[in-house]
Formats: sequence, C-alpha cells, structure tokens
Amino acid sequence: MTKLSPLQIERLKYQPKLPSSLQNGVNSLEMVEGSATESVRDREQIKALFANTYGKPTVTFKSSSSVSTSEVRNVGVILSGGQAPGGHNVIAGLYDALKSANSANKLYGFLGGPSGIIDGKYVEFTDEFIDAYRNTGGFDIIGSGRTKLETEEQFQKSLAVCKKLNISAVVIIGGDDSNTNAALLAEWFVKNNTGIQVIGCPKTIDGDLKNEQIEISFGFDTATKTYAELIGNIQRDANSAKKYWHFIKIMGRSASHVALEAALQTQPNITLISEEVQEKKMSLASIIDYMTDIIVKRSDMGKNFGIAVIPEGLIEFIPEMGSMISNLNDIMASLESDPNFVNATTIREKFDIVENRLDTENAKVYNSLPALIKGQLLADRDPHGNVQVSKIETEKLLIEMISTRLDELKDQGEYIGKFSAQSHFFGYEGRCAFPSNFDADYCYSLGYNAFALINFGLTGYLSSVRNLTQPADQWIAGGVPLTMMMNMEKRHGEMKPVIQKALVRLDGPVFKQLQDNRDDWAMNDRYLFPGAIQYFGPSSVCDITTITLQLERSKELASV
Repeated sequence: MTKLSPLQIERLKYQPKLPSSLQNGVNSLEMVEGSATESVRDREQIKALFANTYGKPTVTFKSSSSVSTSEVRNVGVILSGGQAPGGHNVIAGLYDALKSANSANKLYGFLGGPSGIIDGKYVEFTDEFIDAYRNTGGFDIIGSGRTKLETEEQFQKSLAVCKKLNISAVVIIGGDDSNTNAALLAEWFVKNNTGIQVIGCPKTIDGDLKNEQIEISFGFDTATKTYAELIGNIQRDANSAKKYWHFIKIMGRSASHVALEAALQTQPNITLISEEVQEKKMSLASIIDYMTDIIVKRSDMGKNFGIAVIPEGLIEFIPEMGSMISNLNDIMASLESDPNFVNATTIREKFDIVENRLDTENAKVYNSLPALIKGQLLADRDPHGNVQVSKIETEKLLIEMISTRLDELKDQGEYIGKFSAQSHFFGYEGRCAFPSNFDADYCYSLGYNAFALINFGLTGYLSSVRNLTQPADQWIAGGVPLTMMMNMEKRHGEMKPVIQKALVRLDGPVFKQLQDNRDDWAMNDRYLFPGAIQYFGPSSVCDITTITLQLERSKELASV
C-alpha cells in the first residue's frame, strides 16, 4: 500500500460543500428553464453546424418537495486536456450523485483522455477506487489526453463503445477546446438518434472559459494561489538579497487572467498584460523601453532588484510578433511535407527556408530575433497547428534585450546601476496542486450538477454553478448550452467552430485594480506574501476565492 503524507490523509477526509439545491440529491430537484440562447458570434454558421442542439435555453435547479425515481443509467467520463486542480472531485461529485439517484447506476472512466472512448479503454469506478482520490490534485485517476473528437470515424467508434457498455451519457471535463469537442459529439449523437447525452464541465487554469453563466473555470483558484505563493517567496528573496531582477513567466497562453490574478495577490513591480499590449499596439521595442525605464528609476533609488510578471502568451499579442507568428503557423503547415525543410541538416538552413517563405515585414521581424527564439518558434506545433508558446522563453528574450538597452544607456551615462536577472516559468507547478477548499467544493458541485443535467435528459450543456463569492450553500446550480459560447476561428488554416476564449477586459474592474496601482507598485516595494494555501481554520481564510472573481462579482452586484 502506498504511504500517504499527513496532509493527504486529512484531505481524503474532507467533505466538499454543495449548493443547497443539490443537497437532497438529484431526485429532489425541479428544473427551471430560462430564455432561448444564441452563439456569441457567427450565429448563422454556428446554427447551421449545430442544427439539432443550437438555441436551447439556460436552466437552473431548485429543490423540490417531491421525490422522483431515477431510471438506471450508465455514464462515461473523460478528462481532457491539461491537468487542473480539482478534476478528481468533479468525478467524485458525478459518482456520488449517480449512485444516490440509483444505486444500480454505473460510472465508467475512459483512460487517457478522449482516445479512451474511441479505443474502448476504460475502468468501472467503485467506492474504494473513488475514495482514494477525493480532494486530491492531478488527473491520474484515469489520465488525460488531447485527442480531438471531430471525425465521423471517431464518432462511430465512440458510439460502438458506448453501446457495448450501455452508456447513455458522457461527461467531458475540459477547457474550451475539449468542450468544443463535447458540443460536436453531442450534435452527432442527436443527429444520429443514438439517445446518448453529452455534458461538459468547465476546466482550465488559464481562466479563459467563462461568461455570465460560468463565473470561473475550475483549477484557476488553486493554480493562481500556488503561483502567488511562489512569487511571494521570490519577492521576499529579492527584497532580502537586493541584487536580482526576477522575470517570472506565468501560464496562460491566450489570456492573461492568471498573471493578473497572481499580480493582484502579490503586487510585483512590473506586470505585463497581453491584452493591453495588443490594445495599445505596443511594439517589442516599446515594451523594452517601458520595463527599462522602471529598472533605471529604481536603480536611481538604490534598488537594483525587482519582480516582473509576464504572461506566457505575451509574444503573440505584440502586433509585429503576432503577425509574424500567424504567418509562420500557416507556412509551417505546408513545410511539414516539404522535403527541403524536413531534410535540412542544419537549423540555419531551416531559418533560411522559413525567412524566404514569410511575408517581407514578417521576415524582418523573424530575422531580428535571437537564434534561441527563432529555433523555439520552429519547434513541434500544438494540436491546432500553432506554435507552442510555452516553449518560447519570452522571459529570456526580454532579459537579453533589456540588458542590451541598459548597456547602451550606461555608455551614454544615463544608467549607473547593476542589472542581474533570474528567469522563471511557472506552469506545471500549479496544474496538479492539492485543490483549495474553493476548488474542492466547486468541482464536486460541478460533477454532482452534471448528473442532474443528465437526469433531466439534457445534452450539449455545460455544467454551471454560479454566485460563487457567497457561501457554497447559496451557489446556484444549472446549465448553459455549449453552442451559446461558440464562434468561428481559423484552425489548421480552416475556419472551425470553437468556444470563444474570454480574454482580460481592459474596461473591467480586475484590470483597473492593477492599472490604479501599478505606478506605486513599480517604485515602492508593496510586496504581499500570500503564503501557502490554507485548508483548515476560519472560512474567511480557507474558503475565500480569487480577487478576480470578487471584483467581477462586486461590479455585477453593484449594477443590479
């Protein structure tokens, strides 16, 4: 038997909290329908692609005095995409709801992500199996994967596996791309009269899967608190040694929610926000000037140290870099089958081939980059055919360019300080952390609620639990149609239906909190040290959620 740490033993005992509407089980619920919905953009195209599942109403659940009987159901569950804290509790909540509705119900976990339902690799959950994973981080209970569910062959194989196991519903736990797959599978199942439902659960630590119905994606709370603890530790070290500038790149490719939340929790000297860079059309040179100016001014105060927080996806939001990368993504799709590129014996040859294919201005940008960054831009693509931004060491690019700029200023007599830099990238450190009490409760509620959606015969819906800044018993459980969040975007050179990513709103209360304080934080050391996630003690300490959600909800409530 595997030896458990004292904290593991205690966390296995934790009983997650549920919204009051779900506390008596799914057999004691009433469903209330809202108004019909439409997609966020490209409505005619999305409606045509999802003719059988488009336009459904939002739903909420409330307690009912009557008790219904639940028919026997077998359900399959898939963990899809990157890990996020709390995934195990989604499955635990789903399992508990399913078993409480009818003890004859069965839950199957497909192994290794979506490929499990295609290949028929699965495990049946039992009490003993589930109990070993409650309130723990990671996705190791059944593993995850990034296989797409989008082809006729994949759908046919998935159907065959579901028929074999007599599965009548599938729950897909994932982010925007994974839930796009859920929407496609739901549409195909309805179109082909299979009788199989599909429900999604909103997972992504990036925080970019949200809207009015999905206030926060699970894992964001735990991950940002984990990163904030690490940043706080580094700030304490920097303030002690007083000789290093720490450049900290933080996970979050398409949106800067994680970097912004971590910054609000720790108050570093510099925080770059990708969406702001794009909105202001800031060039790479202007970013370097902005950061260098702060470094010089702090040096004039005798402070040759500081903290800079950088979103993982920054490089794509710099206009000239974004244009070049978009051009490069299209080119790389064709170069994969180009023998001259594939058989090139040196990286220099590959650089030359790429530069000759790029548009003139994009070629200039590409050629201006250090060889390290140029090579990283040519690395293996992600599942969408795009550059893997996490592998581009943006923090090192900034350090190198700032160092060069400071040398120029030193030669001109405008800088007399010392610049020593350390680089960090926080990504994996937060993906599998022990979920916070908030994520443990939220994820358990999402899973429990997912079975309620199944029990009412819904398909093509995302499990939604709202009112999250209030105590858990006041949370509102329900569901939102997946098609409501969709638009058309270019993937692999073709327009595809995808769930629209929610980016940082520059006119929103969260960014304004940073904007109002960044000048003060730049020059003065207002460092906050959040410390480790707390699991035991007053609810005001242990159960409190992110600053992001608190600010967003306070503005929404003020406008009511």
